[in-house]
Amino acid sequence: MATLTALQFDTVDGAQEALNAVKSMTQENLVDLYDAAYVDWPEGKKKPQTHQLTSTTGAGAGWGAFWGFLFGLIFFIPLLGTLFGAAMGALTGALTDVGIDNNFIDKVRSQVKEGTSALFLLTGSATVDKVVDGLKQFNPQVISTNLSKENEAKLRAAFAAEESDA
Repeated sequence: MATLTALQFDTVDGAQEALNAVKSMTQENLVDLYDAAYVDWPEGKKKPQTHQLTSTTGAGAGWGAFWGFLFGLIFFIPLLGTLFGAAMGALTGALTDVGIDNNFIDKVRSQVKEGTSALFLLTGSATVDKVVDGLKQFNPQVISTNLSKENEAKLRAAFAAEESDA
């Protein structure tokens, strides 16, 4: 089963730097990275910029549509009428099955502000302790994940331990 994890960084370039570290970890077989995307929100900009790991053409088009829909839902979607609202409601309901619900959207929306960035990882198996160790230097905050409550708590605690040690 794929795991969707959203991490927030207190710098504009934190998400991109962390993604580069994750890509290195895939070469070391520490994590199966299915896809990733990140947003960065430079100071003075009205909205964040979005970036996708895979191409939005060919085989990557499905994930490109997923990230585009997700980021549109979080950051850019205005109210466009009843028909559009009903379609969005149906799509959002389908996303709930993979851990994307209104709570997820609200958390991301409230934590990603000007001067910050967020990384969204879609992963398979991972050597979690080594992945956490490789990402601690970027001081990520776990926004949300579709891990079990127990595993999510462990992930949050692992990143928090570094913050209290610093």
